[in-house]
Amino acid sequence: MWRALRGRGLRSLHRAATTVANEPILEFKPGSPERAALQQALADLKGRTEAIPCVVGGEEVWTGVVRYQLSPFNHAHKVAKFCYADKDLINKAINAALAARKEWDLKPVQDRAQIFLKAADMLSGPRRAEVLAKTMVGQGKTVIQAEIDAAAELIDFFRFNAKYALELESSQPISVDISTNSMVYRGLEVRSWGCLCWLAHGKRGRLQPVPFFSPPQGFVAAISPFNFTAIGGNLAGAPALMGNVVLWKPSDTALLSSYAVYRILLEAGLPPNVIQFVPADGPVFGDAVTSNEHFCGLNFTGSVPTFKRLWKQVAENLDCYRNFPRLAGECGGKNFHLVHSSADVSSVVNGTLRSAFEYGGQKCSACSRLYAPDSLWPQIKEKLLEETKKIKVGDPAQDFQTFFSAVIDDKSFARIKKWIEHAKKSPNLTILAGGGCDDSVGYFIEPCIVESKDPKDPIMKEEIFGPILTVYVYPEKQYKDVLELIDTTTPYGLTGAVFAQEKSIIEEARSCLRNTAGNFYINDKSTGAVVAQQPFGGSRISGTNDKPGGPHYILRWTSPQAIKETHVPLRDWRYAYMH
Repeated sequence: MWRALRGRGLRSLHRAATTVANEPILEFKPGSPERAALQQALADLKGRTEAIPCVVGGEEVWTGVVRYQLSPFNHAHKVAKFCYADKDLINKAINAALAARKEWDLKPVQDRAQIFLKAADMLSGPRRAEVLAKTMVGQGKTVIQAEIDAAAELIDFFRFNAKYALELESSQPISVDISTNSMVYRGLEVRSWGCLCWLAHGKRGRLQPVPFFSPPQGFVAAISPFNFTAIGGNLAGAPALMGNVVLWKPSDTALLSSYAVYRILLEAGLPPNVIQFVPADGPVFGDAVTSNEHFCGLNFTGSVPTFKRLWKQVAENLDCYRNFPRLAGECGGKNFHLVHSSADVSSVVNGTLRSAFEYGGQKCSACSRLYAPDSLWPQIKEKLLEETKKIKVGDPAQDFQTFFSAVIDDKSFARIKKWIEHAKKSPNLTILAGGGCDDSVGYFIEPCIVESKDPKDPIMKEEIFGPILTVYVYPEKQYKDVLELIDTTTPYGLTGAVFAQEKSIIEEARSCLRNTAGNFYINDKSTGAVVAQQPFGGSRISGTNDKPGGPHYILRWTSPQAIKETHVPLRDWRYAYMH
């Protein structure tokens, strides 16, 4: 659709933007062309190690600190060789970005939007199989999990962000007869000052420093996680769309797919200095960007401790900045499914299995605590255990029947294994299913269901980020107490769901659980937010709830300027009542 826009002019672009729809999710049925293309792309990656450099100032750069990305389900396969940018290279990337900032910010939003629309076209068509295969092999996703992430969601981010940016540009203030009002949406900026200009002064012509103000400058740092290819593209892409220059630090365990997305953006026409691609050690990158006077924003998805550390660094450096930096972060959750006695058991079981175990529970929205009434628990338990036995864990590239694969790396494997050991040792916890761990070939952990007698056991409170579901069975008559329990058990507030057929119960749950989740579901699982349908994000320690995927998200990455132009000269300073 978007290819046809070339040459039609800006009006056509605006009209087409209003017709954007969510990218269809392909099914990859046997014999389908998309399945054949994906299988070929997977075959091309088998045993292959891709060399991925830092890209600074449009130049590929290699440093001496070399790392490897391993395939989670076959850690003998090094899928990517990459290097870390050191502090000097990060500062060089900042300078290269700043050099491009003014021209990029002044480029019409229609031109910037066209680049992302073209990238979406490429992802939708000729580059789809490549990005899906790299997401599967590098991050351990199944076919469908890669499809809804690296294809559909990323395409939706690029297209809907462009739509929202164009609509924002066309939405202007009210004007009156004697004046015209307009709004300009600028990129974020930092105007720094110094004493680098020297002038002759005095009889002897001594050189004296004279303070001056530099041109507006500023960059955004984007730090992306491993679990969604789409998040990386959006964290770097959304600020760039709005006229900012960006330093993108992708996750070490998602380098292969992140670099593919970056290359697609460049091929779509993104100027090389707008986004700098700088894999780096986390603390080194964080220290370098937050200590730079031109730092003007952080777009982050990751752990709570890391986000807190970065926030504190920004606070400590506030006196170095000329503006208050924008900080946007999403940090995960301890998400719940609440079951009422009126709930449909089949919906509860199937929705919970998907939410808890798709992608091995490595979604920030994954259900990790289930609250079930004692009256329904025997039915739910029987069905849960029966269906859990059917879940196939394995190599998603070889067997498309795999429901989920290995967890991302050795650190995740060790952390999740400790939780399973905790469940085995605690008198309050009983493992009902699964819990097996094997890292001999890949980082495999079986889907694990735990029943807890203590609703405030640490396993019910702390984020695990793995395939562990903990169930607390409550007396049916204590349903209202459970509402308060859910609200107060954890400091998170990302996603949650209630399963009930009674309307009054649903309304009560909506009211009592109002602040427990940024994305709340009724008779549906707690995962699967779709761009433009359910803008995503939570508050409390789950993040700043900026709702990427919605129309307001791009406002975080612009600095609006209101302009008033008066057409009638002012002839008298006095007001009418003074005459």
